[in-house]
Amino acid sequence: MSSVQTYASRREVNPISFARGRNTVRIEKRSLGSISQIVIIILLTLICGLIYAAEGTKSTSFDYEISAVESEISDLNARRDDLAVEKARLTSVAAAKTSTVAAAMTDATVTGYATE
Repeated sequence: MSSVQTYASRREVNPISFARGRNTVRIEKRSLGSISQIVIIILLTLICGLIYAAEGTKSTSFDYEISAVESEISDLNARRDDLAVEKARLTSVAAAKTSTVAAAMTDATVTGYATE
């Protein structure tokens, strides 16, 4: 068995020469593609929008709580006013019964009914 061996020079095998002071490793700078960059920008915009919506929702819920408290305050003020009127009425009736003028009056009696 005889085999024929062929030899190739270094320049034919590797186009980069191994001269002194040269690197034999080529480092390629890898970057994101345009589609990846667009997707990242869309995701960042979406996250910012969600944060903005969450803050808006939080302030709206505070508005509802404030509205409920203000409604309760107005209801209690109206009830207080009604109770003040009721108190004044009851104290005036009690004061009228114990007054000297009321004591000098005669009691009301039914004198009769109208007949047809």
